[in-house]
Amino acid sequence: MTRRNGYALLSAMIALIVTLCAAIYVGVASDDGSATDRTAPTREGSQRGPVAPASTGIWVGAWSASPVGAEPGTEVEGLVGRSVRNVVHTSVGGTSARITLSNLYGQSALTITHASIAVAAGTGTAAALADTMRRLTFGGNTTVVIPPGQQVLSDAVRLAIQADADILVTTYSPTPSGPVTYHPHSRQISYVAEGDLTEDATGVAYTGQAESWRYLTALDVLSNESDGTVVVFGDSLTDGITSTENANRRWTDVLSRRLREAVATGADVPRYSVVNQGISGNQILASGSGRPADNQAGVGRFHRDVLSRTNVKVVVIDLGVNDILRNPNLADPDRILDGLRTLVRQAHARGLKVIGATLMPFQGHRGYTDARENVRQQINTEIRAGRVFDAVADFDQAVRDPYNPRKFRPDYDSGDHLHPSDKGYEQMANSFDLEDLKGAAPAEL
Repeated sequence: MTRRNGYALLSAMIALIVTLCAAIYVGVASDDGSATDRTAPTREGSQRGPVAPASTGIWVGAWSASPVGAEPGTEVEGLVGRSVRNVVHTSVGGTSARITLSNLYGQSALTITHASIAVAAGTGTAAALADTMRRLTFGGNTTVVIPPGQQVLSDAVRLAIQADADILVTTYSPTPSGPVTYHPHSRQISYVAEGDLTEDATGVAYTGQAESWRYLTALDVLSNESDGTVVVFGDSLTDGITSTENANRRWTDVLSRRLREAVATGADVPRYSVVNQGISGNQILASGSGRPADNQAGVGRFHRDVLSRTNVKVVVIDLGVNDILRNPNLADPDRILDGLRTLVRQAHARGLKVIGATLMPFQGHRGYTDARENVRQQINTEIRAGRVFDAVADFDQAVRDPYNPRKFRPDYDSGDHLHPSDKGYEQMANSFDLEDLKGAAPAEL
């Protein structure tokens, strides 16, 4: 080789290296800063951040649900050979979308070979608007493998999504992978079909139904309608366990609509989306059995279900009733309050404002005793005095019977004397002061 040819080869190699370095730099720089690898499976609760498509707006949560446990009956094979079509309802619209899938409770790797997202053709149907069907990818691939205990964020896909709309997210797994990570008591019917019908828009073959969300834990949108996300953290009272099925009448749904309507009329309130991280039966201090624990305690799941949500601005906490009712002994109000304050400190460390709810009445419920009522009153006294949260949503005052404040007003009671009726959920949301959503966490002295 001549010296001239050697110099030419060296120059070509240097040019190639410079080009590759520039490409790598561009790829990393376009990330939103929360992760350098946008598609690799992540531990539950870790920050997420894929490259945004070329569009305006910011990423916010449009819908989310907490993983609760392992679905009974799926321990060995999971949902192998079936298409799982989750139906979720948006609190805000956007121009692009991405999803999070979880294998938190899986004991083996979950292989998804086909996933899609579409706008539902109507309410209570597995059918999609055909021109909205989009195939989802993960790092550019249609197949993704999610190890046990981990989650994955999809690539962003262009899709016009409206607020207050039903969205269909479908996954297909060809190999056994159990048990299924799920969220029961969804108050929303989702669907299952045999075979890979992930991009089938007709919905005809989706004859299986379930009132649970499987694998799917979040839907984010790139939005011009919202400046951030409000995360509501609670138990069945937030999960909406007695609200009308397929009607989106949880109090968080009503709050979301109130907030959008207020913004539309020019009210001086924040433009926020609202996502629901309620788990029926959840407690602040105690978890269920299993490893990882089913129905993890609030103090354990707060990072995963609140701090790791997308673009969080405000946290609303409505927890504590189950700590009173499910304790075989008399619950210690100071321990419950300490647990709540622990959550507030974690939120404040992230600069997040925290609004807390008073505990609603439950006289007439089978777990009621005068001693437990006294614990509830002690906790509410501290909350109302401003010694727990930055602001207070007084749900107790909003729904209690004025003639007997130890129980629900009859028309706000679902009938079990613990959970509200649809009218009761609406009253909770209507009593919420939207002005409290303004501002940030108070400065620590």
